[in-house]
Order: sequence, then C-alpha cells, then structure tokens
Amino acid sequence: MEAITTSTAIVALAEIGDKTQLLAIVLATRFRKPLPIVLGILFATLANHFLAALLGATAAQFLDGTWFRYAVAAGFLAMGLWTLVPDKLDDDGDDKPARFGAFLTTLVAFFIVEMGDKTQVATIALGARFHDALAVTIGTTLGMMLANVPAVFLGEELVKRVPLKVVRWVAAGLFLAIGAWLLLQTAGIV
Repeated sequence: MEAITTSTAIVALAEIGDKTQLLAIVLATRFRKPLPIVLGILFATLANHFLAALLGATAAQFLDGTWFRYAVAAGFLAMGLWTLVPDKLDDDGDDKPARFGAFLTTLVAFFIVEMGDKTQVATIALGARFHDALAVTIGTTLGMMLANVPAVFLGEELVKRVPLKVVRWVAAGLFLAIGAWLLLQTAGIV
C-alpha cells in the first residue's frame, strides 16, 4: 500500500505544471472532447509507467547493493532539483486538425511526450525503491490522472488559479525528502 500512496503523491505533485499537463490542456482546448482525452491519458500512462516501473524493479533485483541504493537516493535528489525547473510545451505553430481523433492523438502524444519526462524517471526510481511494478504503476497512473483530469475539464482556468511555483516547490521538497531519507537509511543512520 505504501508503494501506491507514495507513487500517487509524488507523481500528482510532480505532474502539476509538467509538459504533459500542458499537453492535456492543449488537447482539451483543441478537441473539446474530454472523455476520449482522459481515456487516452489513462491508457498511455498505464503502458508507459508499467514499462518504467518494471525497468526500475527489474534493475533493482539485479543491481541490489549499497551503491545501487545510493544511486536510487541520488535519483530522487536529482528529481527534486529537476522539479524546480518549469516545463514549457514546444509551440510548433501547428493549428491543423489532428488526423486520428482525440483518443488516438492523446494516446500517442502522451506516450511519446512522457518518454524521459520527470514523472517517467520518477516511476523508474519508484519501481527500484519498492520492487513492485504493479503497485507503482497503479500509484503513478492515479497520480497522473489526479493531476491531468482536472486539467482536461478545466483547461486554462485551472492554470490561472493554481500557483504552479508553490506546487513545484512542494513536489521538489517531497523528492528531496525521500532522497535524503534513502541516503540516511542506506548509510545506516536511520
């Protein structure tokens, strides 16, 4: 249960203001069909985050050792610092309608944009930390949905009202606290 709740909290906070959340807002304003967009986000996240969590959990099985635990802790610390950097969605000026509809466009776009994203990297680290790809996938997917479903339904109004800077600092603090805890735990201090 700890893997699910921790994964949910970390990804929900890290996702606020992230480029995939900005993508959700863009898709919502472009298609004006929230249900296919939400389903596209759900299925893309399940696939992407399961692979990421599986990679982390598998790597942790083969690389279990003190140095690997330090690497996971350093990963959380790096994620904390990375979270402080605001994301921007690249503007390619493309205003043409999408060829494949809201669901398929969202599914493909979210899967691709999530590659190498901080929430995907966090999912790998969480998979390594908890050694449970399924629980981490459930938690990270829930976190993505908690952050992105309101963005789809409320779009630009949400961005105007949520202080993204404060949320980024809270998310960064959470990553840094987990990283510090893992460092102390690996060093035998706690």
